[in-house]
Amino acid sequence: MKKMKSVISLLAASALLAGTIAGCGGNAGGNTASTGESTATESSASGATFKIGSIGPLTGGAAAYGLAVVNSVELAVNEINANGGINGYQVEMKGEDDELNAEKSVNAYNTLKDWGMQFLVGSTTSACSLAVSENTHEDNMFQLTPSASAADCVAYDNVFRVCFSDPNQGLASAQYIGSHKLASKVAIIYDSSDVYSSGIYQTFAQEAVNQGFDVVSAEAFTADSKTDFSVQLQKAKDAGAELLFLPIYYTEASLILTQANTMGYAPIFFGVDGMDGILTVENFDTSLAEGLMLLTPFAADATDDLTVNYVKNYKEKYGETPNQFGADAYDAVYIIKQCLEEAGATPDMSVSDLCEAVKGKIVTITASGLTSDTMTWDASGEPNKEPKAVVIKDGAYVTAE
Repeated sequence: MKKMKSVISLLAASALLAGTIAGCGGNAGGNTASTGESTATESSASGATFKIGSIGPLTGGAAAYGLAVVNSVELAVNEINANGGINGYQVEMKGEDDELNAEKSVNAYNTLKDWGMQFLVGSTTSACSLAVSENTHEDNMFQLTPSASAADCVAYDNVFRVCFSDPNQGLASAQYIGSHKLASKVAIIYDSSDVYSSGIYQTFAQEAVNQGFDVVSAEAFTADSKTDFSVQLQKAKDAGAELLFLPIYYTEASLILTQANTMGYAPIFFGVDGMDGILTVENFDTSLAEGLMLLTPFAADATDDLTVNYVKNYKEKYGETPNQFGADAYDAVYIIKQCLEEAGATPDMSVSDLCEAVKGKIVTITASGLTSDTMTWDASGEPNKEPKAVVIKDGAYVTAE
């Protein structure tokens, strides 16, 4: 059954944006969860274990997202097992690579299903998550995507998300730019062939009229034309845009920043969660990203114990700083744990019964994690939590002032 969608109200989003701001970086470096699985020790009760699967792009141009997700699921599972498991039962996890391909994501789902997966943390990206949700809906398996933000990703009542939706990202970005008076003239370059990018663009453009700045240029590209952005950049420059909004992924964004520098165009660059990872692009001059801003729910430089320990443990195990995709995935595992504990669930329950148990609890709990002190959900599948903004300074993400 389809669910009603909800979008954060303008008033709520404005209030949320007033919170503390910070962030992080990540890269497509060493991953240990991508080629194997974390096997739990035998439960003291019966030997049964809970099984959590995760899917994301572990190779290719979007690997910074998928690796962070699968690594963080593994990290959370290992922590949970070391602290007694869930309801006395240990947890296993297994990660699969979908190479940012929807068909391969479905294949990964089937592999995990054959393994015995009971819950899915994934898929990582929108198109892949949309494809996989058809299968989780048919199987009535609980699916909690950490980072798939297209509105329809939570169309089924068994699917929830940890991240903000595309409409909410576009809305919050426009309000942040307007409330902080970052520019009076704004240009946009977006991917019209991608549901993620076009969804954010549409809501951003609609909200811009309420925020005291003009969108002076809005130019699209497609998956077949994402290497040369000279035309789009020239139009933005000629229109006098002081800020360039880029609701796109970091690989294309790195090309845009490089080409803008070549033509002597230096606006403020502003992105959303797909921008997280730009400091990891091979052969990219990261000095060109100095001053770039993006919205994110995670602060790797935050000083609370949870964040400090997560970042420390992640760096020690994987040799890099985790990004917001990883933080959302880490939270996702603990959200499932909280729901299972409140439901008193056991791993011998059917996949469908486990789904119903978690669905019944997630709409009643208040969760606290890396990406928010307070997260709640209703039947729409959308989270209610606080967005933040970061800026790249001296080659690192820091709190935007």
